[in-house]
Amino acid sequence: MKPGSINRRLALVATTLSLACVGAGAADLGTKPLRIIVPFAAGGTADVLARVLAEKMRTRFPQGALVENRTGAGGNIGADAVFKSDADGHTLLLSSPGPISVNQSLYPKLAFDPDKWVPVTVIAEVPNALVAGPKVPVKTAKEFLAHVKANPGKLGYASQGNGTTSHLTAKLFETVTGADMIHVPYRGDTPAMADLAAGQVDVFFTNLSATMALHKAGKVQILAVADSKRAASLPNVPTFAEIGLPQMQAVTWYAVVAPPGTPPDVVKALNASLAAAIGQADVQQRFADLGLSPVGSPPEQAARFIRGETSRWQKVIRDAKVTVE
Repeated sequence: MKPGSINRRLALVATTLSLACVGAGAADLGTKPLRIIVPFAAGGTADVLARVLAEKMRTRFPQGALVENRTGAGGNIGADAVFKSDADGHTLLLSSPGPISVNQSLYPKLAFDPDKWVPVTVIAEVPNALVAGPKVPVKTAKEFLAHVKANPGKLGYASQGNGTTSHLTAKLFETVTGADMIHVPYRGDTPAMADLAAGQVDVFFTNLSATMALHKAGKVQILAVADSKRAASLPNVPTFAEIGLPQMQAVTWYAVVAPPGTPPDVVKALNASLAAAIGQADVQQRFADLGLSPVGSPPEQAARFIRGETSRWQKVIRDAKVTVE
């Protein structure tokens, strides 16, 4: 037999074995409990989404579907735990952009490589908003803009943590307006919102789902939405573009990613399970109640989207000279 024929046959055997292994991986999905790690505090939007979806995925994972909160370092601690887990589809990261597409532009060194995540799906997206606490003496976004410019270095803004979308949205606001505020980082939405409502911090550039209940209760004020159009759930709240700040576009998204090396058919099976969960009527209603727009993108589309977001936030970080504190 000619050497070329031998090489082609070896290549065919290797390909066949590889495909067999991939198939075996998908067949094994569900033989262990599913662990969804959320790298932020319990009670925040990412945590709520994880628990809603985990409940729906129990039929695919009869051994159980668990949600774990591993907080710290802007989501890096929880992300590192997932990154180093077995690539068998039983440990996943559900997160907002930070440890998926932002932190590599913020931190000089990470214990994991975000470029090696295996995207499963983008679950949902929701616009960020300017939210004022009860001690800020304003009623509108224009009034707030005048107030913050008249008080440089005096107002404190909360964030979900260093490098999170709330932190970057505030930095974007400072860049486009010339405002000067003090950063007060928290470990997630829940403690930040609690201090905002108590008047311990002045403003919070967070997503609508995190603040809707307190806004409706009159404990905080949503003053402007960082999207191209008004939110359907808040038709009377203007966009930043309507007050002369069209550059203020900041939408938070939530995605599920798997450890490096997760086989394609395992990813496909996970995607199908998540898409089925997102498509259920009660889940859609839950998303609507939170002000979220469901997505459920296929893995390839999710990967393209995440790459685009990585580039976009990299520019924001560079232009605003953002550094972790």
